[in-house]
Amino acid sequence: MRETGLAKETVRRFYRAASAEELLAKIKDGRPSLLDDHKPHLHQRWNEGCTNVRQLHAELRDRGYRGSYGTISNYVQPFREAGAAPPAVPGPPKARDVASWILRDPDTLDDDEKASLVQARERCPHLDALAGHVTGFAKILTGLHGGRLDDWIAAVEADDQPGLHSFARGLKHDQPAVLNGLTLPWSSGIVEGNVNRLKMLKRQMYGPRASACSASASFVLET
Repeated sequence: MRETGLAKETVRRFYRAASAEELLAKIKDGRPSLLDDHKPHLHQRWNEGCTNVRQLHAELRDRGYRGSYGTISNYVQPFREAGAAPPAVPGPPKARDVASWILRDPDTLDDDEKASLVQARERCPHLDALAGHVTGFAKILTGLHGGRLDDWIAAVEADDQPGLHSFARGLKHDQPAVLNGLTLPWSSGIVEGNVNRLKMLKRQMYGPRASACSASASFVLET
């Protein structure tokens, strides 16, 4: 990553790819497009007889599309050859949405979010395993089941989850304190909250004074 200047996830994706074909297939099939949310409308308008790409581009921009004219033109080219637009295939969910569905309390998800998460887990065993580990840790955290921590760490380390491997190493680095936090009913949350409040007040009080002192010192030196 240091040598290439690329992001960590990009380097990791290239490192894991068994071949160039596999890498290109993942990039092509897995990356969301700006057009994804607008495909149903685009298919519908095409089948209604609107085949002018400039008009379609203008309509989609009014609906919030921020992509290029060329993207739409390339996308509808098969429609011209086939004579009609097929049913729109929903685009893949955004990574941040999937992360939100996994990390949130399942009871706070609406029906559409629950269905989308189920579909994503069914299509990707790796994601399904990740969600299972996250749910397992959430139960340990909310139920104060610190006795299950070692088994959870062992299960994570035995799985192909590099992101969770890093998290597990952090837990093991300070495991006695983590175990106490996941077992005992006491918490330093109140103390940490007061410390944060004091720091905020300090920044509010000393920020303007520090600026005034600096300005006064500059004035003295100049005169």
